[in-house]
This record gives sequence, structure tokens and C-alpha cells, in this order.
Amino acid sequence: MYKSFLRPILFLFAPESIHHFTFKFLKFFGYAPGIPYLIKFLFSVRSKVSFGFTYSTQERSLERTLLGITFPNPVGLAAGFDKDAKLIDELAAFGFGFIEIGTLTPKAQPGNEKPRLFRLPKDSGLINRMGFNNGGVHAAVARLRSRKSKVIVGGNIGKNKITPNEKAFEDYNTCFETLYPYVDYFVLNVSSPNTPGLRELQEKEPLRKLLSDVIALSKAKPKYKPILLKIAPDLNEAQLNDVVEILKETKTDGVIATNTTISRTALTTSESEIVAIGNGGLSGKPLTKRATEVISFLRKQLGPAYPIIGVGGIMTANDALEKLEAGADLVQIYTGFIYEGPGLVKTINKQLIKARNA
Repeated sequence: MYKSFLRPILFLFAPESIHHFTFKFLKFFGYAPGIPYLIKFLFSVRSKVSFGFTYSTQERSLERTLLGITFPNPVGLAAGFDKDAKLIDELAAFGFGFIEIGTLTPKAQPGNEKPRLFRLPKDSGLINRMGFNNGGVHAAVARLRSRKSKVIVGGNIGKNKITPNEKAFEDYNTCFETLYPYVDYFVLNVSSPNTPGLRELQEKEPLRKLLSDVIALSKAKPKYKPILLKIAPDLNEAQLNDVVEILKETKTDGVIATNTTISRTALTTSESEIVAIGNGGLSGKPLTKRATEVISFLRKQLGPAYPIIGVGGIMTANDALEKLEAGADLVQIYTGFIYEGPGLVKTINKQLIKARNA
């Protein structure tokens, strides 16, 4: 129903406009009596028992313990979809094992000029140059305080556009301290292509210092919260080896592979359309293969026990299985959620149960 009826209607409208409309729609119906339970019934793998939901033995097989956290299933929502933590409760009802908010910055910022989000239907992809548009970390915390769902939440943090790289730690520090009581883990985003100069923080020395400093913040707290790094798919082998070295040296808790790509190779969309769209990070099906390659490389270099979250081009259950087989412990979706619909989470989890029992 989604792909044959709803998606064609939604795709008639500008991507960012329909994104905001969908948020308002979900928020409105989230208040309606019984609707959250109906959504859980339709989209979650949980079994209905009496007036609530519980796990069956098979469904418990989806649980993953990683980073000292028990995830009810390995399928999460990637950062960027609910940047400002506006729909934590509503999105949790769709069966996600965890939700990552952000990227959040200390101060609110509008992001880049519109239009800044573009669909590539022929390639099942998106190009975005949002530029860390968000209402600021304090506004997100105000919403997190009032959430009802117990879904696991990750905090993806970055720096404001006007903050020079030499002062980037101050922004990450502010975000960490503000979010600390309200999220389960942190992700340092140094790999978005849409904030000028941000990817320079992936270079060896700046990255080593930034990770070390943020990890020290977490160690100083009564309860340590895991620190992960999100990397770009465009790093070459030498750069990936540098990342591996730094992850080990700083004892960073995990890595998320990957962010969007600046590559435009092997697209079906015409070159003139791509040129007209301009700069931005490409996500969706064109990223599937490269993201899996990066995951496989990291797993070989980091060993069997190092936590890896795989993201990038997961459009089908098989895409998710391939990333898990390549070495990911958990996966995240974003563009697949838009193109394939909310049923994708349940489809992946059911396929995982089936594969486990095969």
C-alpha cells in the first residue's frame, strides 16, 4: 500500500515540505487514543498479549547487547530523520530497536539555503545539503525530558557552522554535557559533507584529539556513556587505516559506517539533473555497496569484538543482512524508510528471525 499508493502522492511534493508535513501528521495522530497501539500492532514484531505487547522466544532472538546496552532488535533509525527529537515516542511505535537524534549543535542554526533536499527516484536515492539545521541541543533536551517511550536513544553531535575547527571541542563539549542525562550513547559526527571544513576533523591529529577529549568527558561522569565515531564512505584505504589506528589508540567505543557520500558514480539519473542539483551528500541505493565494503574493511582491521553500526543504502531486508554478515552488529536506516515505507523495519526483523531459524 505504501509504495503503490502513499509514496506516489508524497513524492508529488517537495521533499523537505513533505517531511515536515509527515512529522505534524504523526504528532497529531500520536495523541489519538489507541493509535500508538495500532501502529505497534501493524509495524512491530512484538506479539499482542492482553492489552499490551510482549516478546516471544523467537522475537527475543533479535536482542543484541552492544556497548553495554541491550537493544531489543538491531534495526535503528539513523541520525538526520528526527534531528530535534520531536517524534521519539511516535517513531518508537514503528518497531525501531533504537533511534539516533541529531546532528545537534550547541546553538540553533537554520542550515543551508533551500532547496537542499532532493530525490533521485531512478536511483532510489536522496541528495541533501541540509547543513546541520536544528533547533539547538537545549531545545532537544526539553523534548527528551517529556518523552514516554523507553526506546534507546543515541545523541549525534556536531559543531556550529560558525565555530572554527580549532574550537570544535567546545561545541562537542557543550552538546555532550547538555545531552548526557537523556541519551544512551553519543556519536561524534565529523563526516557530514555539508558543513564547510567539518571533514577536516577526520584527519589524523584533529580526530585523535577530539575523540580523546570527549571520551575524557564521559569517563569523568558517574556513569560512562559510550562514544562512537561516524565516518564518511569516501575515505581511501590509507585514511581508513588511520581511523582504525585512532579508534584503537583512543579506545573509542564504536564506529558508525557510513555517512552520505559525495561520489556521483554509476547513477541512472541524468548528468544534467545531477549538475542542476549541485553539492550534497548522496544516500540510498547508490551507497549500498560502498558502505558494505567499508564495514567489511573495518571488521577485518578492528577484529571480531569491536562494535560497528552499519548504515548506508539499506533498502531491503537482504541489504541489512549483507551488512550484518559483513561485520555490522547493528544497522540503521533512513533513505530506505522513505522509499520503502515504515514496514521496512518489521520486514528486516522478520527476515532476521527467519534466517536465524533456518
